[in-house]
Amino acid sequence: MNQKLSPSTIGLLTLPPLLWAGNAIVGRLVRDAVPPMTLNLLRWSIAMLILLPLGRRLFASDALRSNWRRFALLGLLGIGLYNSLQYLALQSSTPINVTLVAAGMPVWMLLVGALFFGVKVGRQQVIGAAMSIVGVLVVLCRGEWSQLAAMRLVAGDLYMILATIAWSFYSWLLTRQNDPPAVRADWAAFLLAQVIYGVLWSGAFAGVEWAGGAVAVHWSWTVAAALLYVAIGPAIIAFRCWGAGVQRAGPSVGAFFTNLTPLFAAMMSSAFLGELPHLYHGVAFALIVGGIVFSSRRKAG
Repeated sequence: MNQKLSPSTIGLLTLPPLLWAGNAIVGRLVRDAVPPMTLNLLRWSIAMLILLPLGRRLFASDALRSNWRRFALLGLLGIGLYNSLQYLALQSSTPINVTLVAAGMPVWMLLVGALFFGVKVGRQQVIGAAMSIVGVLVVLCRGEWSQLAAMRLVAGDLYMILATIAWSFYSWLLTRQNDPPAVRADWAAFLLAQVIYGVLWSGAFAGVEWAGGAVAVHWSWTVAAALLYVAIGPAIIAFRCWGAGVQRAGPSVGAFFTNLTPLFAAMMSSAFLGELPHLYHGVAFALIVGGIVFSSRRKAG
């Protein structure tokens, strides 16, 4: 892992938050049409069908069998749990609260790395995390700190905390180089191995949802378009870029880029509502990017 950020690494780590911001908006848009666990199952089933021809090299080895524990764990954390919990959170919590909870990603990433992966936390990383989170708070309160006092946590916020912890473990596990070289070198095969197990986990979660009497999917062209977007953009493209970016910069640095998600979401919401960007968007962007740069330089000198 190289802590210095090159332009290509910045691009790899910036595109996923942009796509994930769209995922949050779409997930909120179709929450009354598709149950959350079912949405996640449909999303990743479509993604798996797209990846099958791209990652066919996976089936030339026995990686799915010999490394089943690792791929099953990655599929559970990154695909089954994180995404299901995120969609579940959007059922009962507002997007602003969900985004605020997810803003703790750098903190959770540092804690998980330190406690379970033996990674030391530097002072500059802590300062960078604080800068980045303040930037997110600026967006969430629209430049008025008094709005934060009016926020209340609900069940959906707890789901998002669990989702964030799951994603932290997933990102750190990506840095372990104990996969078959042929599979690891092929991004589609590596992602497909995770998705296959992730679909199984998602199916199990959806089964529990159906057993609990979840409503059926209300199909429409909007729902179909939403499924295609979340399956291709936030799933395949974002996961590909995130995996490559984390391999280069490390999970701790990558975590700061996830805080661009609420900024992008706010800008998208402003665009959909016909509102012009405000000064606080620029302030937030400067703080978030400043936190990224400050943290990534922790080994400089």
